[in-house]
Formats: sequence, C-alpha cells, structure tokens
Amino acid sequence: MSLKDYEGKVLLIVNVASKCGYTPQYEGLQDLYEKYKDDGLAILAFPANNFGQQEPGTNAEIREFCDSNYQVTFDMFSKISVKGDDQADLYAFLTDASKTNGHGSEIKWNFEKFLVNRKGEIVGHYRSKVTPLSDELVGDIKKALDEK
Repeated sequence: MSLKDYEGKVLLIVNVASKCGYTPQYEGLQDLYEKYKDDGLAILAFPANNFGQQEPGTNAEIREFCDSNYQVTFDMFSKISVKGDDQADLYAFLTDASKTNGHGSEIKWNFEKFLVNRKGEIVGHYRSKVTPLSDELVGDIKKALDEK
C-alpha cells in the first residue's frame, strides 16, 4: 500500500478489531463512507491485535467477519501492529506526526481514528470513544472535504 494511491483524498485511518466493545463502530464507519465517498473520503481500516488480543483471526477471517456482519466496502488492509517494536511504518508516522501537530500521541486502544486532509496533513486524532457519526468527527470530515 502506498498513500500516493489516495492522493487528493481525505483519509480516515482506523485501527480495528473484531472482538472489541467498539467493534459496532464498523457500522458507523460504513455509513460515513457511503455518505462521503463521492466527495473524496477514503476510510482505511487496519486490523490490529495489540489490545487485549481482540483481533485473533487471519486476514481472511477478518474480511469474512466484516463482510457478513457489517457489509464493509471501504478499504480493509492486512493485520498490522500499531504500537511496540513491530509497529507498522504508517502508524510510526501517524503517531510521530500527531505529536508535532497537537493531535495526540500513541495509540491507546482499538478504533482510534486519524483524519488526514487532502494535502496529507494530520488534522485530527480521535480516541476510541469518539464514534464515526459523532458531531465532532463528522464536522471535521466535512471541513476537510470542503478544503480543495
């Protein structure tokens, strides 16, 4: 995967897990994607087993779970690590960049969200409790989409 593939899009990057109390957020993520994809929103979901072993499945099992339970059509990637010694490069970038932009730091749990504007700048980091359809997140997404 290259972020170049998403150049000019607004990105919502989320670390996900199938056996988490926040797993129902998949539904809100799908609703958000359907509502704003034609305006330039891309959702990138990265399964991770870093917290409470809540994503134990294989990539195929995770995909099947998301398809059958939430009819997910946004981009789902292979399982990665979002923290620790084996942290994926993308998450190393996101957590470092967010420190300098005042948008949080390390990932603390599943379903944390990073909002990246069309210029590739991190404009928001939202903890797990911020739902996909919250006024805060939707407002920030609309603002990012309006910036051309």
